[in-house]
Amino acid sequence: MASALEELQKDLEEVKVLLEKSTRKRLRDTLTSEKSKIETELKNKMQQKSQKKPELDNEKPAAVVAPLTTGYTVKISNYGWDQSDKFVKIYITLTGVHQVPTENVQVHFTERSFDLLVKNLNGKNYSMIVNNLLKPISVESSSKKVKTDTVIILCRKKAENTRWDYLTQVEKECKEKEKPSYDTEADPSEGLMNVLKKIYEDGDDDMKRTINKAWVESREKQAREDTEF
Repeated sequence: MASALEELQKDLEEVKVLLEKSTRKRLRDTLTSEKSKIETELKNKMQQKSQKKPELDNEKPAAVVAPLTTGYTVKISNYGWDQSDKFVKIYITLTGVHQVPTENVQVHFTERSFDLLVKNLNGKNYSMIVNNLLKPISVESSSKKVKTDTVIILCRKKAENTRWDYLTQVEKECKEKEKPSYDTEADPSEGLMNVLKKIYEDGDDDMKRTINKAWVESREKQAREDTEF
C-alpha cells in the first residue's frame, strides 16, 4: 500500500504531464495552482518525516539485553547427599556456578520433590528434577545455597530426627528388589538353595568349585545318616 508521500509525488508528476500537454489558459492556471498546492503539501510532509526520524532513533534501547535462557539444557545426573536431624542436603557440582547472577539459580520445592534450574552457565542451562522423595519435606523452610562451583539443596525434613535410608521412594524400591526374598512359609532349604544358586551364578571358577565340593560332601553326609537309620 502506497504512503501519502508517494501518492503526492504521483499526483505532482501527473499534474506536470497535464501542464505540458495543456494549451488553454484557464486549464493551465488551474493546473499550475494545483501544482503549487501539491508541492507545498509535499514539502510539509517531507519536513514532518525528517523530524520524526530522530525521535524514533531516541526511542531505541541503548543495548539489546540477551535473554537469560540461552543454549541447550543439560540434565544433571551426578550428585551426592547426606543428612542431619533437620535437613537432607543434596550437593551438585557445577564449575563456575558461583559466578552467575543469583536469579539464574532457581529451585522449586513441593512436599515430595524439587526442581533445580541453572540458567546460562557457560552458554548452557542445567536442570535437575527429583520426584518422589522418600519422605515429605517442608516447602517453606527448604532452600538453596550457592558455594564455589557447588549448589547445595537444603530439604527441610517435615519429621525431624528421622533417618532417610534413601533419597527417593524409587531408589528404596529398587534396592529392596535386589535383596533376596525369604518366604517364611516355604521350605527353609529351598530358600538356602536359591541363595547358593545366585552365589554360584555370580561367582568365579574358584567359588563354583568350592560350592560344588561343599554340595557333594553335604549329599554324602546326608546319605550316610540315612543309611544308619
